Amino acid sequence: MSASKAAPEALLHRLEWTVLRRLDGLLHGDYRTLFRGQGVDLAELREYQHSDDVRHIDWNVTARLQTPHVRVYNEERETAAWFLVDTTQSLDFGSQTVRKRMVATELVGVLARLFSRHGNRVGAAFYGGTLDTVIPARSGRRHVLHILNSMMTRPAPKPGETRLSDLVTAAMHAIPRRSVVFIISDFISAPGWERPLAQVAERHETLAVRLFDPLEQQLPDLGIVTMQDAESGEQLVVDTHDRAFRRRFAEAALRREEALRQSFAQAGVDVLELSTDDDLMDAVMRFADLRRQRSRMAAGAPLSRYRGT
Repeated sequence: MSASKAAPEALLHRLEWTVLRRLDGLLHGDYRTLFRGQGVDLAELREYQHSDDVRHIDWNVTARLQTPHVRVYNEERETAAWFLVDTTQSLDFGSQTVRKRMVATELVGVLARLFSRHGNRVGAAFYGGTLDTVIPARSGRRHVLHILNSMMTRPAPKPGETRLSDLVTAAMHAIPRRSVVFIISDFISAPGWERPLAQVAERHETLAVRLFDPLEQQLPDLGIVTMQDAESGEQLVVDTHDRAFRRRFAEAALRREEALRQSFAQAGVDVLELSTDDDLMDAVMRFADLRRQRSRMAAGAPLSRYRGT
């Protein structure tokens, strides 16, 4: 086996043993919620029963027959999951041993395997300044390895401004049917992605996975350090011993946080916040909780953000 093929196999094998095996017990009662498809075919109309969802009442038929009737749909058992992954330079940042890029790769590996081993299909699209790679949705472990290999062997991203609007807009044409869509990025981007994201959320069940590193939110006292913009390459020498500077940095980070929250809320999408020091299994459990709550709510109602502690 070549080195390029061995690395994805080793990663997926490790994730299957350290994360997926533990998730099997914890998610035992949640598989149907996590992986069921989106029913769209009307099967029948029948009289309302006490246990029925009132949102399925057909008011026209009810008014005509003077008896409450509900619509019953055939549920599609198969669903597709798509991973839209930002692979630009800012994903290479990590203050400790783990970079945001590796967090993204491991999350895709775990979720793709969770979906695919239940007979569902997974696809991926990668953005590195443009939407340069689209992997059609298929099922099976070998297909997950193909996705991981594509992520792990991508060439180094070129410097330049990230425009997530290009990723989201282009991906809308790449996903042929209603799916579960994960948009994985640190959302360090030029503005303008909120509207395309809202359009994707109207058609697909959409989850924004926001990657971040603790050092991006609060600077410790490290003395004189050189900071570099990951995308433009611009460098700046700062004195982190200055308490006023650290306070201004934290305040600016907080303003960015608030702006992002507003953007996600305006787009009407759920968001899973994932730090480079988070436990991956905890992150998947938070995703399961989002799916479980979403299944109980009317379509289009945004949920609160979920973040590790």
